[in-house]
Amino acid sequence: MAVINLDRKTIAGLPAGEGLWWDTNLKGFGLLARRDAGGTIRRSFIMQFRFGKQQRKDQARRRRQDQRRSSAQKAEKLFAQITLGIDPAAEKEAERAATALTFSAAVEQYLELKKEKVRHSSLKVSTLYLTGAAYFANLHKMQLTKITQSAVSARLDAIYVASGAPTAGQARKHLSAFFVWCLKRGHCSQNPVINTESVKSGPGRERVLADNELRAVWNVCRDDDLGRIVRLLILTGCRCSEIGGLRWSEIDLDQGTITIPGERTKNGRAHTLTLPNMAMDIIRSIPPRVGRDHLFGERANGFTSWAKQHQLGDGITERWTLHDLRRSAATGMAELGIQPHIIEAVLNHASGHKAGVAGIYNRAEYKRDMRNALAVWSDHIHSIVTGDERKVLGFPQSA
Repeated sequence: MAVINLDRKTIAGLPAGEGLWWDTNLKGFGLLARRDAGGTIRRSFIMQFRFGKQQRKDQARRRRQDQRRSSAQKAEKLFAQITLGIDPAAEKEAERAATALTFSAAVEQYLELKKEKVRHSSLKVSTLYLTGAAYFANLHKMQLTKITQSAVSARLDAIYVASGAPTAGQARKHLSAFFVWCLKRGHCSQNPVINTESVKSGPGRERVLADNELRAVWNVCRDDDLGRIVRLLILTGCRCSEIGGLRWSEIDLDQGTITIPGERTKNGRAHTLTLPNMAMDIIRSIPPRVGRDHLFGERANGFTSWAKQHQLGDGITERWTLHDLRRSAATGMAELGIQPHIIEAVLNHASGHKAGVAGIYNRAEYKRDMRNALAVWSDHIHSIVTGDERKVLGFPQSA
């Protein structure tokens, strides 16, 4: 170890072997020469300092002679930060940690802290939008710092098409609040939601497709993922994410049922439906793929190409969304004489007749009536699509 003036000329004249030389002018700034595993001598500029009780070191590989000037300038800047009480090494460690943090890991921290600050109902909604497969599943494994405005906009557009403006607006609000939290904690340097298009929900949607419109949608559906999904949405009244993310492990082909687990439903309750033959025929027509549980889509979360809905616009002049099919099924069943509480059970709603105290005491599942309701509705769809008369009559409804 020697103390010399580390200028360009002196560095060029240093011996070729290993060694450590400290600069005479800038204390703590030096040049280290070490032999690597391959036997080659590698030179690096280093700076060594003490912050509090900790000894710190920063090192940068020397690639050319004129790097000495920039390295010395960097060292001067870092020493100035130390004088002001800033630990450069700690800042670099924090930066590396933030870069490695994934969206799902940051969301987990965010929700954990919110437990003590918000009501359970508010936490439940935030959890739904930030962890639910129907919303930002494509971001879950991404590094937080690599999430772009473009990626966020694409998801918001897909949510808008699949679930309508109110849902897209709520999803955007919760995502933005999460990124604001991340900014305040240094997990990222910008909020990619800020410049995305604000979704104006306006009044609640009331769009219900008439029979001729349902016929037009049904007939324009192709024998592909989107076509099969849309027809199942018409027949079941399920949410887009519930059918788009449907898995073979959730289907009992012998019993003709699907069971959507609580983690994929909006209210967190598992939902079992006995499907009519028309729906089961669609499911049986789908060829299973080796090593893949999902019926639809190519990615880990099932079908995501909701923007393709524009392909189904033929024959319908008034704008509609895929979520309108759920409202249309509910309205259609009501017009066929299905009682409201049975329709709510089919839709897996925890409101209406099961809200509040009534829901605590009424634990009926109405399985027989739900099966009958979907059979009657399916028969109606068959009649408007084919022109045949209805064959299925509703059984007496339970009180």
